[in-house]
Amino acid sequence: GMGDPSLRGTSAPGGSRTDMMAEGWEPGTALVDGDVTAGGAPQRARQPEEALMTELSELVQKVVKSSSWWERHGVDISILAFSFLLLPAGFLCLRSAQAIPFLAGVLILGVVHHTLTVKGSHLASHNALTESKSWGKVWAIFFIELCSAFTVEQATYNHVKIHHGYTNIIGLGDSSTWKLPFLNRYVYMFIAPLAVPILTPLVALDLLRNVEWKAALRTLCCMCLGFYCHYWLLLHISGFQSPWSALLCMLLTRSLLAHPYIHVNIFQHIGLPMFAADRKPKRIHLMSLGVLNLPRNALLDWSFGHSLISCHVEHHLFPSLSDNMCLKIKPIVSQYLKQKKLPYNEDTYSSRLWLFLQRYEELMVHAPPITELVGIQ
Repeated sequence: GMGDPSLRGTSAPGGSRTDMMAEGWEPGTALVDGDVTAGGAPQRARQPEEALMTELSELVQKVVKSSSWWERHGVDISILAFSFLLLPAGFLCLRSAQAIPFLAGVLILGVVHHTLTVKGSHLASHNALTESKSWGKVWAIFFIELCSAFTVEQATYNHVKIHHGYTNIIGLGDSSTWKLPFLNRYVYMFIAPLAVPILTPLVALDLLRNVEWKAALRTLCCMCLGFYCHYWLLLHISGFQSPWSALLCMLLTRSLLAHPYIHVNIFQHIGLPMFAADRKPKRIHLMSLGVLNLPRNALLDWSFGHSLISCHVEHHLFPSLSDNMCLKIKPIVSQYLKQKKLPYNEDTYSSRLWLFLQRYEELMVHAPPITELVGIQ
């Protein structure tokens, strides 16, 4: 999951639109949880948080009900299906002794790998690929275990239950799993991501201790099958002559987009307000404060999905919606939050990268400070 640290106050660090949204957001009479003011006196919010979330949900539900199956699921399923169809071209390109076709094969397999393991696994973990729970379980096993080499139970628990349930809550959804404080900023941001394909299955194996033996056995079988299929295809279709060259190609393709994968996971939460579990805002405030959208990007939109890039706020508010539906409701959500004078955090990739390079010690090494909110108006 993705969670994160912040600074004191309600604004995120850095000179971005995040600050401008927070600056125009004055502490007033309404409360975070409708319980206590700065002086400790009980007080009811002018407009209860439940009413805000209910009103927004009704607006979104109208859009969902008026949308076709193609809009709700078909678009994203087609992207995943088309990615599968690109696999033969990628493996065949690797047969070439010429640089351009070979690099094209690496690019194709790298993009397809991340589309299946990031976009596919993310949608499957939220059961957003289908409205059938049974098929949702099948797709979760396929994308998360076979393609991504992770266990469904732990992936769902850590991401859906913890990250989404306790976004930016200290000790729960504060993105501690993404921090490696013993690494300096340049190693973490630019070198360490190359190790993601190796670290992922190792972490998954360690987490198997927390699941039932049947689930652990299923995960091990799926992980081994996924790795072996990739390895076998490189040897017999792409024509690699040695096991080491095939393994090196596997590492190269599986780490092709590892840098933006790590960056996106930290950019969209870390540096935003953090809260204590016993004094956290309720849902709509928590998600509007602790989640950030990045601009649209053709490559990352395709490989990671809109819900992880430009519609992350929408995804955290309505996590069961597909990437395409998150994009469709984006104007409604952004307009509603701004009308209610709630933050709608947006920033550019380059701005967040520069922020993390400048304030790496504060954001990624030291313990995040708890945000003290007087109230929400």
